[in-house]
Amino acid sequence: MMQRIVLIICSILLSQTAHAQSLEELERSLDSLLGLRDKSQFVVGISYGNNPAYADGKMNYARSLVQKPFLSPSISYYHKSGLYANASTYYMFGATKNPWFEHDLGIGYDYNKHPNFIAGISYNHYFYADSSDVPLTPIKNELYAYFSYRKWWLEPGINIDFGWGKESAQYKRVTYTNSGRDFNLNLDVRHSFLWIDVLNRNDGLMILPVASLTFGTTNYLTNLRGTMPLGNKHTKPQEINYIDRLSFGPRFADLGVRVAYNYKFVTISPAYTVFKPLQGDDRSMLGYFSATMKFGF
Repeated sequence: MMQRIVLIICSILLSQTAHAQSLEELERSLDSLLGLRDKSQFVVGISYGNNPAYADGKMNYARSLVQKPFLSPSISYYHKSGLYANASTYYMFGATKNPWFEHDLGIGYDYNKHPNFIAGISYNHYFYADSSDVPLTPIKNELYAYFSYRKWWLEPGINIDFGWGKESAQYKRVTYTNSGRDFNLNLDVRHSFLWIDVLNRNDGLMILPVASLTFGTTNYLTNLRGTMPLGNKHTKPQEINYIDRLSFGPRFADLGVRVAYNYKFVTISPAYTVFKPLQGDDRSMLGYFSATMKFGF
C-alpha cells in the first residue's frame, strides 16, 4: 500500500514537471516568434496549480494525500542575449502550518535566435520552509537542459533534469543526514498552431498539443523543475528511504494541450494534461489543470 502511494506521488510530480517545462517552452516559442525577446525586460507572473499534500497536515506516508491548490508569484529578468534570472515562492491554500512552503532562485540561458530550434540550460535552488503539509525530499539543487526542433511539422523535443541535495535534522538528540540525487529524461513530440493578429493587431495565439514519455530514477519525491515543489525541514530524513533505489526506466506517458496568448506586455497560458503511470499497482489515468499570467515591462 505504501509503495503504491509513493509511486502515484512520484508519477504526479514527474508529470507536473514535464507540464511546467512545456508551458515555459511554449511561452519562449511565442515570444521568439513575436520578437519579444529582442529586448531586455522584467517579467512578473502568477501561477496556479495543485500540489500533493497530506490531508490533515501530519507527516505520515501511510496516509492518503490530496491535491491542494497553490498560487506562485514570481519575478524574472530576461536579457536580450538570452541570459535570465528568476525568483518565485509558493502559497498553499488549506495548509495547516506554514502556507509559504517553498522559495526558488534560478539562473539560465535560452537560445532562441534560430528559426528551426530553441534550446536552453538553467540551474535552480530550492529553499523549503517548515511545513508538515507536503512530502519530504532532500533534492534542493537542479540542473536542467532542453532542446526543441521546430522545422518539421511534428516537432521533437528532449528535456533533461538532474537533481541533488542533502537534508539534516535532529530526532531524539540524534542528527540524521540524508543525501540523494535523481535523474529524469523527457521525450516529447508536438505541433505548434500559431495565429497572429487574432483579436488585436500584433497579438499572438499559440496552441500546442503534446505527447511525451518520461524516464527517470525516482529515488526520491523530487519536484525537478515542476510547479508543484515538495519539502519539509523537521522530519527524520531516513523516513524518505521507504522507496528502494529504482533503476532508470519509463515512469509515465502523458497527453496535454497548452495554450499561450500574448498581447502587448501580457501573456496568459492555461494548460490541461492527462497522464498514465507506467509503474506500480495503480496505473489509472489522472489529469490536472494549471495556468500562468505574466506581465513584461
